[in-house]
Amino acid sequence: QLQLVESGGGFAQPGGSLRLSCAASGFSLDDYALGWFRQAPGKEREAVSCIGLNAGNSWYLDAVKGRFTISRDNAKNTVYLQMNSLKPEDTATYYCAADKYAYCSKYAQYWGQGTQVTVSS
Repeated sequence: QLQLVESGGGFAQPGGSLRLSCAASGFSLDDYALGWFRQAPGKEREAVSCIGLNAGNSWYLDAVKGRFTISRDNAKNTVYLQMNSLKPEDTATYYCAADKYAYCSKYAQYWGQGTQVTVSS
């Protein structure tokens, strides 16, 4: 069974950090562009950060530039999102996605189940 499983979400205070992980099973991420998306209550899902087959090819939502870092470890079949200097507006359910043909697409082939991130004092 092909699936992506996120972990690492939780509660953080403003200014804090969390690290999200997304592990793939049933397929190799080597040939997939990967991304992290988020959806807050009442809002549309938005792309937060994406990384191509070449780890040097990455993109960030303006709101998270300089605070979030995406990385991939093909040996571990995992993609990460390091989130620093968290803000209350980062509160959302975060999803990882993988697509073999499209980069940073909201129509990605595979999605994780989501992990909740809550930033509050």
